[in-house]
Amino acid sequence: MARSILPAYLEYTEDLQAEPYGSGLINTTWRVYNKDSAYILQKINADVFKDPVKIASNVRMISDYLRHHHPDYLFVDPIKTLENKDLAFMEGDGFYRLTPFIKGSHTEDVVLTAEVAYEAAKQFGRFSALLDGFDANKLFITIPDFHNLRLRYDQFKTAIKEGNQKRILRAGDQIDFIAANEPIVDQFDAIRANPDFRIRVMHHDTKISNVLLDEKNKGICVIDLDTLMPGYFISDVGDMLRTYLSPASEEETDFDNIYIREEIFEAIVKGYLSEMRSVLSDAEKTSIVYAGKFMIYMQAIRFLTDYFNDDTYYGSSYPEHNFNRAANQIDLLSKLIEKESILDTLLQKFI
Repeated sequence: MARSILPAYLEYTEDLQAEPYGSGLINTTWRVYNKDSAYILQKINADVFKDPVKIASNVRMISDYLRHHHPDYLFVDPIKTLENKDLAFMEGDGFYRLTPFIKGSHTEDVVLTAEVAYEAAKQFGRFSALLDGFDANKLFITIPDFHNLRLRYDQFKTAIKEGNQKRILRAGDQIDFIAANEPIVDQFDAIRANPDFRIRVMHHDTKISNVLLDEKNKGICVIDLDTLMPGYFISDVGDMLRTYLSPASEEETDFDNIYIREEIFEAIVKGYLSEMRSVLSDAEKTSIVYAGKFMIYMQAIRFLTDYFNDDTYYGSSYPEHNFNRAANQIDLLSKLIEKESILDTLLQKFI
């Protein structure tokens, strides 16, 4: 199937090979190559992204802006089809996009060192800083209410009333924890009402695998812009904190392996603020630790909500999968809250 879409982009495809690439769970990705050239081909998941044309439009607007205002920035532009379209469409199958493979680049799946955390945070910060002059409201919303914590909390409460009652009884301690930390939701509401928190161009998916690194693990640029939308800085910083701070992923069931690495926190803050210090307001900069609480709390809610709703969104590999994911994130949040004052003190060194 991957090879059959290539003639929409390339006049000669006979000697091209295609192999699965990367660890992404949403889109299907291949590396397409021959001895002279290499590309990344992706099939866009239409179950998650209902209107792929909006994604392509957002990427085109950002590409045009960066080319005009910051021509030295390496932006991985999608290749247009032979009919000059941003996406290729295959009837009965869906939308595809093709981008050049950046020679000498690689991605990581886990943050192992503070140096890599710094490079990733710097790249995400640079991307937003360069786009500070772009009107974020021009962008299409590719996933409505993606990081709307108030809505996610309301969905959680609805699931408690209407969901699988056996599973709800199983999760009594987790429900109590979420309810006890509802002030995290209240603070999100306060942020939305505070003019010191600007709507900006945000990536919204700042996991480590969405940064290209060179052979020396220096950052090159950010990739995977499906969730590029207007948003608050807490989305990007919060997702970095959620996915970088602990060496254990959200799939870990041995919670002894979940802990907060202070050196990684420092690296994230130092890297991000090296690009965004003059862009963020004082109120935003002092909310960096909250950003981590915001994102971890929201992900715990989403996993638990899906568990109550019989795994209709994330799916599961075994019956308690989403319960364990939620418990994992609750443990991570508890450990972040335990270190909150320490992290706030570390933050002061950089703002």
